[in-house]
Amino acid sequence: MSHTKFNRRRFLQSAGALAGGAAMMPLMPGQAWASRDRELSMLVWEGYNSPNVLDPFRREFSARVSASNVTSDPDAVNRLRAGETRVWDLINLNNPWARQMMYPEGLIKPLDQERFRPYFDDMLPEFHWPYPWAMSDDGNELLGVVQRFGPLSFVVNTDRISRATAEDEGFNLFLDSSMSRRYGVLTWANWNIFHMCVTAGFSPFKEHTEEEMSRFREVAEHIFANARFLSDDHLQMNQALITGEIDAYFTGGTYSCSVARADGFSNVRGITPKSGPIDGKGGIVWVELTSVVNNPNLSPLAETFLEYIMRPDVCHDVAFAEGSHNPVAQMGDPDVLGQFSSAELDALQYDSLEEDLARCADYDVNPDYAEMLEIYTEARRNA
Repeated sequence: MSHTKFNRRRFLQSAGALAGGAAMMPLMPGQAWASRDRELSMLVWEGYNSPNVLDPFRREFSARVSASNVTSDPDAVNRLRAGETRVWDLINLNNPWARQMMYPEGLIKPLDQERFRPYFDDMLPEFHWPYPWAMSDDGNELLGVVQRFGPLSFVVNTDRISRATAEDEGFNLFLDSSMSRRYGVLTWANWNIFHMCVTAGFSPFKEHTEEEMSRFREVAEHIFANARFLSDDHLQMNQALITGEIDAYFTGGTYSCSVARADGFSNVRGITPKSGPIDGKGGIVWVELTSVVNNPNLSPLAETFLEYIMRPDVCHDVAFAEGSHNPVAQMGDPDVLGQFSSAELDALQYDSLEEDLARCADYDVNPDYAEMLEIYTEARRNA
């Protein structure tokens, strides 16, 4: 989920990149590898670079921690392939990449199952051991720990479009002629493409026929041509909903609307369709997995940090990082759930989370993404 507007979150990305650049400096002559005992470098989605998360760890372990933001899962994988396994100790990506690419290619290392399995037993039921996306394909190796997750489909102002109507209509809502100029598009290309596939009536997570590609083009052209405006900034989308400029936005969910809800705008709500074309499901859920990089000079603090973020108070800080608030898998533990106020749970739409997850397919890889991106880009340019 990338953002290109230069705002506070973009500044944090830039700062993270500078920190990452510092981490990539080669060892000076005579500098011992053992000096990494108190160093930790991580490549992560925004939130894990929050001072609320990192500063207490720095103080407790007298650690020098650098964190660089991921803006694209495939780009992050390519960085490891290009030799940055020597740079990073931890990498945090969405669920399919560890199992399908990073572990088979030797880019990450398995975790100690005796050390980390007990944490899965305390998670929400959906993530109990053995959670498939955290395991190797043969089920023998643990590839990382899960934490943040959330349904991501679209967002409405429930004062203008009822939750029931939005859930019943699903993405067909955006094909209705009465919605023309009443919605925005949150331009996160990868997710837009997923959702345009669902709108077109087929799963994004398979190889597609010529007829499906043609239908994808029609839907992409319609979505862009009838949108009131486009932006890659979810905070701007929420503001447009609140002011009444739009009634809905295409692509969004807890990740994008939780900050507005935390500010008291409970009419801004992420919607998960009741049904759809992905084995009957119309929503998609993303789950982040944090893995240990196969760094030949790995910091001993890597697994220590993974245990640190399992602590109840740190789970809360990760969930309520700046810019986006998200549920965490550890909320199955009463000690973790007790860290959240009723208002915070409402911001996360915790009341419907179990129901929403039941309507969601897992985030996966689209084998036709490159071709669809070309169609998507052309449709956006011509709108």
